[in-house]
Amino acid sequence: MKYNHETILKCASMVKEAESIAVLSGAGVSTSSGIPDFRGPNGIYRRKYDIEPERIFDIDFFSRDPAFFFKFHREFLKALKEVSPSYTHRFLTALEREGSLKGIVTQNIDALHHKAGSKNVLEIHGGVWKSTCLSCGKSYDYETSWKKTMEEEIPHCEKCGGVIKPDIVFFGEDVKHLEESRSIISQADLLLVLGSSLTVVPAALLPSCCNGKIVVVNKGDVSGAYLSPNRIDLRIDGDLDEFFGDLNEELNLTIQ
Repeated sequence: MKYNHETILKCASMVKEAESIAVLSGAGVSTSSGIPDFRGPNGIYRRKYDIEPERIFDIDFFSRDPAFFFKFHREFLKALKEVSPSYTHRFLTALEREGSLKGIVTQNIDALHHKAGSKNVLEIHGGVWKSTCLSCGKSYDYETSWKKTMEEEIPHCEKCGGVIKPDIVFFGEDVKHLEESRSIISQADLLLVLGSSLTVVPAALLPSCCNGKIVVVNKGDVSGAYLSPNRIDLRIDGDLDEFFGDLNEELNLTIQ
């Protein structure tokens, strides 16, 4: 539903009454930050590389041709360096600081929740801020990963010479923090599903773990394949930053 003031008041009441809030966030949370479109029909995959995104992020394809992946990854890192957290990211940080938000489970790899100051964030698809050697397991921080990615066609490990891969979950790899994510969501009396169409598993299965109320805010369709519409207590179809700006008129959180 398109939201009105009555919807805002209802959501504000749910947030105020909740003692344990969990968030599942998807790409829509970062849209207004200026994260480039890498998946859509006009995304960079197809415009520049004429390739499906699933292939770039396929672990077998990466193993065969890591140089191709790093062409794309360099552009993504450069773009990411220029963006800032959205109002929604900062709203969630304020809600965590207030005490009721216990954890954020995110499908995003951009680390903007961290950049906004949120502390308890589970990146189930990994993130770009660390890299790991596929041969010896040596871990590299963001600054070293950035430098190597920009200077080397294929970043190699200083210890053993193996290929360094960013800690992003590729197709063919297991997602991260799944049990922790289920635990946080199952213990919540309110789950906010934000900016996700709930089409990608296993993330799309996580809301069904919630025993409390569920609010879904997404601009566009949300799949009912993994979460029945009857299970959703409040569904808002609209711009996330605009919605949370209006919601905060009722909550009066300090947004930094």
